[in-house]
Amino acid sequence: MRIKGFVGTLLCTLLLSGSSWGAVRIKDIAKVQGASRIPLLGYGLVVGLDGSGDGRGARFTAQSVANMMERMGVSVSPDRIKVDNVAAVMLTARLSPFEKEGSAIDVTVSSVGDASSLQGGTLLLTPLASADGTVYATAQGPVSIGGFNFEAKDSDRFTKNHALVGRVPDGALVEREPKGATEMGDELRIVLAHADYTTAARLADAVDEAFDDEMATPLDAGTVAISVSAEDRTPGGMVRLIAQIEAVEVEPDAVARVVVNEKTGTIVAGSHVTLSAVAVSHGNLSIEIRGTPVISQPRPFSTGRTVVTTETEMGVREQQARLMVLDESTSVGDVAKALNALGVSPRDMIAIFQALKQAGALRAELIVL
Repeated sequence: MRIKGFVGTLLCTLLLSGSSWGAVRIKDIAKVQGASRIPLLGYGLVVGLDGSGDGRGARFTAQSVANMMERMGVSVSPDRIKVDNVAAVMLTARLSPFEKEGSAIDVTVSSVGDASSLQGGTLLLTPLASADGTVYATAQGPVSIGGFNFEAKDSDRFTKNHALVGRVPDGALVEREPKGATEMGDELRIVLAHADYTTAARLADAVDEAFDDEMATPLDAGTVAISVSAEDRTPGGMVRLIAQIEAVEVEPDAVARVVVNEKTGTIVAGSHVTLSAVAVSHGNLSIEIRGTPVISQPRPFSTGRTVVTTETEMGVREQQARLMVLDESTSVGDVAKALNALGVSPRDMIAIFQALKQAGALRAELIVL
């Protein structure tokens, strides 16, 4: 099977789109160390469900309800609790380092039991903590799932979107402020999103040139240290300094890399991908199986019955393999044109890329998702 035209043009466009990186702002490829958002996690209960909660199999839900009732002064055995209207959930959120006490953040609610839907439920008060156990916020409120999951009596089921994961908009109240980047000392550190020695060196040079001062030092492939004067160490001065650094433009470098996704047949190659001289032979094998229903009727006044059978017809077609010699290429456009000339599908191209890597002809890192 050959796929030409749009697919081949799309692949070529993807490859050629990375031919030049150009200058970008520092804020688009790096961030200030200490300004990362903090992931929060919590375990809670969603109540008020219309029979779509956890069943008897989720015993931890019944135990959680019993513990909650115990704290409210009601003693009840977990074995006597029916949790059809309750679902155990895990809560996740991300806290910005600049959130202040009393501000609200969104919360994602995900079922952990055997509930069928969180539609119409209300999340009970739940603490949200970081990895070290520090509680930064508490969450509560109605759960919005943006869909539904309905099952009729005759077992017909109607589903829209995913009903087991929802959100509580502005549902978590921040109770503890994290440490922000403006509280740093006499050194500010910039962390690259993708560590690269060349990019780190260019970033330091760009900052020195923009401020006309030798204030930036590349510490490693992913970190650049910037000295901060006493004047800039004030809260307002630090904010202005970071804003000026983020606006500085730098041209990032990139590793020659080809990324392929075997599940979707997607291929993306960077601008530095090249090939050495190599010969490629590729052929396709197509197998087609057809089933034709055949109805056999009994003779009149006989005791037989009508029988439906299937006659199977199979056909095999193999395209003749072609041997093509690919010259040593110096640009990603040459790679795209050479592979498109073979007239193969994206999935076959993935196999070719893997073979080129094994043969040592692909001068790039191959990543298979």
